[in-house]
Amino acid sequence: MAFTDTEMAQAHDAVTATATHQDLFKLGLMYSTDVEDRGPDFVQAHKWFNLAAMMGSEPAKAYRADLTDQMDRQDVTLAQRAARGWLLEQKSAQKETVAA
Repeated sequence: MAFTDTEMAQAHDAVTATATHQDLFKLGLMYSTDVEDRGPDFVQAHKWFNLAAMMGSEPAKAYRADLTDQMDRQDVTLAQRAARGWLLEQKSAQKETVAA
């Protein structure tokens, strides 16, 4: 199943506004399957599944584990760094909102 760039943008907008584990999991699914016929992006998929798992999504934990088995160590490290980066961005955005 291929997802369009519009669907990807909508999913990203949803997690920027108010991230739920369902939204994060959906992004993981999108990146793990196909985007505009470019193929899966396992680093991005792992990142989103990891974030969803941190919020309590049991399916995300299972998908993340499956991806980890298919990825090399360097790609898993990149995905984990990307997840930490996203968390820092969210924390920074929250501080800006509180300060405003």
